[in-house]
Amino acid sequence: MPDRTPETNVIDYRAAEQLLAARDPRGAVKLLDPVITAHPENTAARLLRARAFFMAAQLRAAELEFQVVLEREPANAFAHFALGRTLERASRPTEAQRHFRLAAALDANPEYLRAARFEDDSGPS
Repeated sequence: MPDRTPETNVIDYRAAEQLLAARDPRGAVKLLDPVITAHPENTAARLLRARAFFMAAQLRAAELEFQVVLEREPANAFAHFALGRTLERASRPTEAQRHFRLAAALDANPEYLRAARFEDDSGPS
């Protein structure tokens, strides 16, 4: 395999975005793996790969990747929301709820607020 250049990494990242948009998450992961190997600190590539894992129903891999993103960017509302969706899909609703609420606290995006279900905290009836 020829040496990777910064340009190759950018091209692969952009192509992975296109593959994800075309609903080919496994193809996106294949393109992102060498990008992340070359630049493990690249949070954008890790976030894209986490999304691809989620779309491919590789929930444990998605969870781990979202956690790496959140270790680096704890205020990333989207990563909290996406991790919440991943945990929800893995039948872990209590853990998911925590991340939904963090996402909503960081960003008042209506989708995050709906997922956080703050209205469910009205107390005992």
